[in-house]
Amino acid sequence: MSSVVLADAGGVVLELAEVINANRAWLSEIDGAIGDGDHGINMSKGFSQAAAALGKAGGGLAAAFTTLGDTLLGGIGGSMGPLYGSFFLDLGSTLDGHAVLDAALFSKALHTGLASLQDLGNAKVGDKTLLDTLVPALDAFDAAVAGGADFGAALSAMRAAAETGRDSTKDLVAKIGRAARLGERSRGVLDAGAASCCLLLQTMAAGLQRRLT
Repeated sequence: MSSVVLADAGGVVLELAEVINANRAWLSEIDGAIGDGDHGINMSKGFSQAAAALGKAGGGLAAAFTTLGDTLLGGIGGSMGPLYGSFFLDLGSTLDGHAVLDAALFSKALHTGLASLQDLGNAKVGDKTLLDTLVPALDAFDAAVAGGADFGAALSAMRAAAETGRDSTKDLVAKIGRAARLGERSRGVLDAGAASCCLLLQTMAAGLQRRLT
């Protein structure tokens, strides 16, 4: 069974910081259409701080996720700090104590992070939030594994479903957060959280695929 050696995989988090920084302006542009316009700025700030704390090597993946989660909780404002901070802290705590990451452990980590997001945000699929990316991506991953796919193939299924989930938010009306006040006027624009979640999931998946043994 294909797996990733966790002690050597902290660089995945550095790659997450790179993709967020590269898309900082785009994320803020999306957010500006129906929100405060600072999503990219805040995310870039938090992920850059985490990358600086980790250094060039990145260390182990469990500790890197924990550093990222702690940094996001304390380093960025709005709702995204607690949401993404808790999510990555849960990923780190789930992986802690394990030597390798396989499909089953990865699914467990994502489900644990999803549960925290649902508890904190009280959102569901269809509310035009990051859950519209995360839930179908996780469902696709689990379905691929259940169908006999190996870890790498399941990660590819997750990447594709994340993009589809992100794009689905364009036709949704916001039910949660500041954008919810716009009602029908929130339709026709991607949700910034769904967009950043797609970037993170796709980059995480690609990083893990490159490290599969």
